Amino acid sequence: MPGRCGKPTVQASGEIDKLRSSLAIVITHVVLDGVAEGPLGVGLDVVATATRLVEAGLCPGPGRAEPLRQRVVSLDGRPVRSGTGRSVSVDGTLSLRSVKAGDVLLVPGLSAASERAIESLLSRADTSRGIELLARAAAKGAMVAASCSATFVLAAAGLLAGRSATTTWWLVSAFARRFPEVTVRADRMVVESEGVLTAGSAFAHADLMLAIVARVASPSLAHLVARYLVLDERVSQSRYMVMEHLRVADPALRAVERFVAANLGRQLTLDELARAAATSTRTLARRVQAGLGMTPLEFVQRVRVAHASHLLETTRESVEEVSARVGYADAAAFRRVYKRYAGETPRGRGAGATRKR
Repeated sequence: MPGRCGKPTVQASGEIDKLRSSLAIVITHVVLDGVAEGPLGVGLDVVATATRLVEAGLCPGPGRAEPLRQRVVSLDGRPVRSGTGRSVSVDGTLSLRSVKAGDVLLVPGLSAASERAIESLLSRADTSRGIELLARAAAKGAMVAASCSATFVLAAAGLLAGRSATTTWWLVSAFARRFPEVTVRADRMVVESEGVLTAGSAFAHADLMLAIVARVASPSLAHLVARYLVLDERVSQSRYMVMEHLRVADPALRAVERFVAANLGRQLTLDELARAAATSTRTLARRVQAGLGMTPLEFVQRVRVAHASHLLETTRESVEEVSARVGYADAAAFRRVYKRYAGETPRGRGAGATRKR
């Protein structure tokens, strides 16, 4: 059962307010033009819910969480335009004078869904100013965090150099090319590295917020917030990444993908794949590695897993039946490959789904 938060009883109300203010951890949502409204709203809801639970005396476990306060700021104190063109009001200007060690500066995801949009984002004057302020805040001991395409802003500030991070799954290749000094954990929802947190796409921002609450307050409070808001606790983006190969522009790789899809039920040789691409085996291997960062065999496996994922969600076939349809005679081997790329065990929807896995 959740415990209760203790409350002071002898101090005057003014002293209590002063004490609460000095203890409070401030979570500052730093919004730039193009902010995605969904992640911003989720972030505000998570912190507000955590605060209500603490104030209601429901913070669980031993000890008590410190008060949480939050605000939304822009770089100049004026409203910003969201990615959908709406005006987003703010509480003030981002100022480092009030930022103390332990506070959190959080950049919600931005509506920059392509590499070209990222280029435009990072070349803006306001982004350059934000990059400078975030770096200085981190130097003061503040926790800095971002999700989705806003992770590029943290990387551009030098806050991820030599560290691990994640980003939205479809921009992983662009992130790795631009910031080779960062170790990209493409499969993870949230990665923390020395006081800097990054999260994946869009509503992975919810996972990021829960991680922040767990660190600045308590893991049990974060879990309670997740229960109240009916948020799933996920750790991986892998299942959303299995179709990422479809985004390659190389016509040779598209030809290979079509060939694999047309021959899912049988084993394929490297020579066959090269003929489908109208190239040599060596050239094919080089182009797959350059375009996707994997071997031709891994490419074939990913195509098969993508089709298997679709069948498992849209048919009532068992795992064994789907396994055979995508070219795996050994269902155990299929399960291993599927878990490697999708981050979870395959589960069918039909009668076969109840078989032991």
